[in-house]
Amino acid sequence: MSEPNELTSAQRDDLRIVAAMIVPASEEYKVPGADDPAVQADMLATLGRDTTLVAQALDHLARLAGRPLAELDPARRDAVAQEFRASGGAAGATLVRVVLQCYYRDDRVLRSLGLELRAPFPQGYTLEQGDWSLLDPVKAKPPNLRRAT
Repeated sequence: MSEPNELTSAQRDDLRIVAAMIVPASEEYKVPGADDPAVQADMLATLGRDTTLVAQALDHLARLAGRPLAELDPARRDAVAQEFRASGGAAGATLVRVVLQCYYRDDRVLRSLGLELRAPFPQGYTLEQGDWSLLDPVKAKPPNLRRAT
């Protein structure tokens, strides 16, 4: 079976619906939902190697719904989503990851989180120092890899 290069129209509609269910818009924080056109365009443009698993997840959702998810009323969508959480597997996890990674790349979302709109490197971000003693049990373990010869 060949890998799809892009999603079908029905799959794109379902992706939009699922994305809004995963991350709805928030008036309180003044951020769009993951169904926002800019976020959706980013998802579709950057699916790449995840296209196959995302398509499988969307097809699984449509099978559970008995038709495209976009055609269901919100209450039925929620019921299908609950069933999908239990049976989505790796494809479902990939779908959620894609939605979240694209959502949290959006400038409006980054601004709402108080983050600068820049790449993390080369400047990096300052992280608070943690309790390094938490690693002591790991450091105390004997090596479990064989030595290179």
